[in-house]
Amino acid sequence: MAVLTRRNFLKSTAAAAGLHLLPMGHRGASAFAESPPAGGASRPNLLVVFPDQFRRQAPGFMGEDPALTPNLDRFAAESLACTDAVSNCPLCSPFRAMLLTGKYPSANGVTDNCSSRPYMASSYLRANERCLSDVLADSGYDLGYIGKWHLEHPEPPFVDPGPEAWDEYTPPERRHGFSFWHSHGIYDNHLAPRYWVGDSPRDRPTTFYQWSPRHEADVAISYIRNEGGRVRDPARPFALFVAMNPPHPPWDMVPGEYVQRYAHLPVRDLLNRPNVDFDSTSGEVISGIGSAHLYFAAVTGVDHQFGRILQCLADEGLAKDTIVVFTSDHGEMLGSHGRMGKMVWYEESLGIPFIIRWPGVIRPRRDDLLLSVPDIMPSLLGLLGLGSRTPQGVQGIDLSETILGGSGPRPSSALYIQAGAEQFGARGVRTHLHTYAYNRSVRAGSSELLFDNVHDPYQMKNLARRDAATAAGLHREMIAWLERIDDPWLKAGT
Repeated sequence: MAVLTRRNFLKSTAAAAGLHLLPMGHRGASAFAESPPAGGASRPNLLVVFPDQFRRQAPGFMGEDPALTPNLDRFAAESLACTDAVSNCPLCSPFRAMLLTGKYPSANGVTDNCSSRPYMASSYLRANERCLSDVLADSGYDLGYIGKWHLEHPEPPFVDPGPEAWDEYTPPERRHGFSFWHSHGIYDNHLAPRYWVGDSPRDRPTTFYQWSPRHEADVAISYIRNEGGRVRDPARPFALFVAMNPPHPPWDMVPGEYVQRYAHLPVRDLLNRPNVDFDSTSGEVISGIGSAHLYFAAVTGVDHQFGRILQCLADEGLAKDTIVVFTSDHGEMLGSHGRMGKMVWYEESLGIPFIIRWPGVIRPRRDDLLLSVPDIMPSLLGLLGLGSRTPQGVQGIDLSETILGGSGPRPSSALYIQAGAEQFGARGVRTHLHTYAYNRSVRAGSSELLFDNVHDPYQMKNLARRDAATAAGLHREMIAWLERIDDPWLKAGT
């Protein structure tokens, strides 16, 4: 088994593994000086829509899950669809922090979900972090945030008292440049969502009796239309982030109009992946598998509301002047490998959609670019001609040249980080050919997993012992990644 090592041989091991890691904060040519954006002299608008727990396999155009997503299918045909995008730490809060800061969890401090758990008191987004939204606000953008924030540590008196508090108010000084605010921390009643609107105080959230994605699409449409210039400054470009909660559980909170499209389908037809074992799986997973039609109903509902927002851009004549991104914070196992939820190294958890459209500028196509979440921030700044304003300390790579179709950087691997595991737990890497994970356990010691993503796309055969040479090379690549981002898990193993 490979053994964790340190700085004295990182360079040689990286070379032996064929590692092509770029320096932290690597910038494409467009970012060396502030310049006009790729599409011309004026700054485009930016719209980022990211539902929660929307796995990469779900959109119909991927040809994997039997989900009905006509709007995403059309959108993907007009866009760059990255078929191998990875949520490096597949959990809600760590994703959001990586998206905004361009840093991995150990650097931005959000290493686990933000809740009232005492041992996670340090997991929240710092007010002094220089986020994507801060840069955009300082560059003349009007910013809006709608939906789930989930980057605050709940403090007493808790908004929702109980064994563990999740939801929390975000005061204006902690909103990182967002001037339009219609958000909650985390509130999972999808049929009666609650938000803090504008400058409303902590004790005055507002409940709306609509399905949350429908309500958030309504708010986004109002923001885009900006009737009478009352919602945002019409003289400035806008950047709007829409963070829908579904298809995050509970799945039974989804309108019947979407449920009826799947209710007649047998669960074995819905969960068609061979790594779902219907015969030996039991307990909570069986219950989750039985709700698969509700998960896909929520996927279709999100697709419908996303389509409404896209139609509004078209109706307002803004489609050509707006970069649109559709992504998600992580996937959903849905019974694969006997698991529900996320957080693990398997494709159903790790894989996320990343689809980006800029008509006439980004060439529509599919690309197996190994895009990581921290790459999104510097890449968007590069596309907007603001690469020179990328904050110091950003660890993601500016992939804007590659997104535009040029000969830009192409990472050879993406890092996997188990949330909340700074001493034990797992780390790993995903390449086009393989997924590798190294798991440290208090009781069971260390173990390795190696999957051939080409010949075993459902990751059903662990090849770590059979192909020790490949496992060792990927272990070295993992070490180089962890050293690059100064991950405490690596130090704990020495």
